Amino acid sequence: MIPMVFSLEGYATVFRFPDQLLKAYGITIFTTVVGTALGLFFMTMAGYVLQRKDFKYRNFFSFFIYFTTLFGGGLVPWYILMTKYLQLTDSLAALIFPGLMTPFLIILMKTFIKSAVPEELLESAKIDGANDFTIYYRIVLQLSMPGIATVGLFLALHYWNDWFGSSLFINDQSKYQLQYYLYNIINAMNFMSQMGAGAGVSLGTEMPAESTKMAMAVVVTGPILFLYPFVQRYFVKGLTVGAVKG
Repeated sequence: MIPMVFSLEGYATVFRFPDQLLKAYGITIFTTVVGTALGLFFMTMAGYVLQRKDFKYRNFFSFFIYFTTLFGGGLVPWYILMTKYLQLTDSLAALIFPGLMTPFLIILMKTFIKSAVPEELLESAKIDGANDFTIYYRIVLQLSMPGIATVGLFLALHYWNDWFGSSLFINDQSKYQLQYYLYNIINAMNFMSQMGAGAGVSLGTEMPAESTKMAMAVVVTGPILFLYPFVQRYFVKGLTVGAVKG
């Protein structure tokens, strides 16, 4: 629990190449902000439309969204679609596009809007002459802030913690996300240690592998720790509203 020796070697290893680290930070921040904003826009619109009883095909589309939570096409068809047909290799769109419409979050948003926005309010807005986009912007979004904060936190965590997209679709090191960049540092350290041990060669200074991992954990989770207190109250309310009927 209490370190025997205080050392900042782990942080020194992480920040040994600050330009690359800051560039990876910038890529992750960009994909998180843009992906979360676009995802919230699309999923709140989808949730609003799917909970409308006057939408003729809502059960049809709801079934297809739910179906994708049970069955998927697999990794290989997804990779072929992204690289061969959509031509998204080495593009930031490849890091943003896959998470824009998450079925679970669409269902969560649909349930929340249905619980938080009374149908009588929507009908009265229609009588007053409001169109669908006015109702969506001025009524649904205003009453759905706890649900939006909840879905937004899920989306932000997904984009912030993503490394798999970079490993599949990004070949340019300048476009690596923070998680994948740090993952490569750990792999390089482990490789050098194993090669030195296998060849019987001493590396001169022992590489602080474990302390570097802990330093990476702090570097990665720091921004999320600062963000979470601001959305915590919305997060709890967003998950509990509509859970109990009575």
